[in-house]
Amino acid sequence: MYPETGALRRELYQKHMQFFAGGAEHLERCMMAANRVGKTWGVGAYETTAHLTGKYPDWWRGRRFDRPIDAWVAGDTSETTRDVIQVALTGIGGEGGDGELGTGMVPGELIVGKPSTKRGISGAFDTLRVRHVTGGISKVGFKSYDQGRAKFQGTKKDLGWLDEEPPIDVYEEVLLRLTATVPGEENGLMLCTFTPLNGLSKVALKFLPEMAPQ
Repeated sequence: MYPETGALRRELYQKHMQFFAGGAEHLERCMMAANRVGKTWGVGAYETTAHLTGKYPDWWRGRRFDRPIDAWVAGDTSETTRDVIQVALTGIGGEGGDGELGTGMVPGELIVGKPSTKRGISGAFDTLRVRHVTGGISKVGFKSYDQGRAKFQGTKKDLGWLDEEPPIDVYEEVLLRLTATVPGEENGLMLCTFTPLNGLSKVALKFLPEMAPQ
């Protein structure tokens, strides 16, 4: 999608490069931008895949995981998660499971078995297992904001990718799952990719504090 050489080479996308590099220092990052500029595929799905597989390009200056990870990805609804995030990662979406597994950002040869599916949501995946370069298995769970904050409770996670702006209570719950709470534990990574259609919301202001009303 982004070749290493030529007119579309990745290094020309400076905002993308800055976002990736920021993961080396920051737990929370947000690609807040206009529609159709590569937020979902070029940023969210790309970085999520790098961490799931442990395969990083030579130019990568961001955070690296040297082990399999446990991740969540989420969108507004189960349907939009299926039709946007799931397609970007796996190549399959829609009620009929349109597409071919392995034609998304995650290489087909690294997808382990068949993804488990959600009950009651036709064509929607629940969990995807991905082979990490160490030989272990990374896992990514597909969730949605309309499930409510309580569905994001649980165990520690290494990565949370939220595509489209989440409610503040969901954001904060996911952040809790990514924050180290015991000695020797590492923080995870929060990736947000959205267009700020809700204006200066509480989530947007976390990344634009200088724009908060005085």
